[in-house]
Amino acid sequence: MAEPPFPADPHPDLQLAFHMAPVGLLVSRQRVVHTYNRAFCAMFGYDADALAGQSLEGLYPSSEEYEHVGERALLAMRDKGTYADERVMRKCDGRLFWCHVSGQAIDREDPFAAAVWVFEDISAARAVSTSLTAREREVAQFLMTGKTSKQIARDLAISARTVDAHRARLMRKLEVSTTSALVARLMGRH
Repeated sequence: MAEPPFPADPHPDLQLAFHMAPVGLLVSRQRVVHTYNRAFCAMFGYDADALAGQSLEGLYPSSEEYEHVGERALLAMRDKGTYADERVMRKCDGRLFWCHVSGQAIDREDPFAAAVWVFEDISAARAVSTSLTAREREVAQFLMTGKTSKQIARDLAISARTVDAHRARLMRKLEVSTTSALVARLMGRH
């Protein structure tokens, strides 16, 4: 069932709450930036309105991650109306950082028609300290949620052996010897 459209003339307090919220807020339409708040500007390093009309793809470290996250988000938002994960995002200057992202579809039948997104910078607890490939970042993202190689393989449409190879490379890059130590390092615990 479709949700009611946005109010034509929102109350001034709603505008104030949106722009002054202590977390990054963004409204997208068809995965294109419609509007965002001050906290989002500070987090990503963009000036006000610099992203309006731009694809969300520019916020991702790679086109592949933009596509893969979009596929997962679309399925979840059609099913539940919401989507959330922790992922690496890209700032205006190209620096990467860990971010908790959650979104709410306005219409579950067409989730990308309009959605509201919340961004929380979690890099203080989980820094991006090693150069990881796009696929390694995706595998890392799933490892932190406790998924097995088979589950990750199914989600990424690759083989479990390929997941294991990526896990092994992550372990070498992060200089750990066990999966639990890898997850702890990825989560910012040493």
